[in-house]
Amino acid sequence: MSKRIFKGLLVGFIFNGIGVVLCLFIFSLLNNSTIEAMWTGFLETQRLWMLISLGALPNLLAFFEFLRRNQEYEARGVLLATIVAALATYFLYFF
Repeated sequence: MSKRIFKGLLVGFIFNGIGVVLCLFIFSLLNNSTIEAMWTGFLETQRLWMLISLGALPNLLAFFEFLRRNQEYEARGVLLATIVAALATYFLYFF
């Protein structure tokens, strides 16, 4: 059981990372800039919380796919990864 939750947690973190990179790519295309310039821009303006919260959106795909396959424990792991991303977003925004 705990291995299955850990698998979902790992998938959630991977999807969150992919989402962050995808958001950086989209923002760089919209601003005619490089991905590195967008990353440093988010860091310098202390708006990394936006990137993390938007990067968590692909977790929805993983969550509902696990539920569709009746893998509830993996879905719980993805939900846990999303909660960790939400807490990180909260602390980055307010502190």
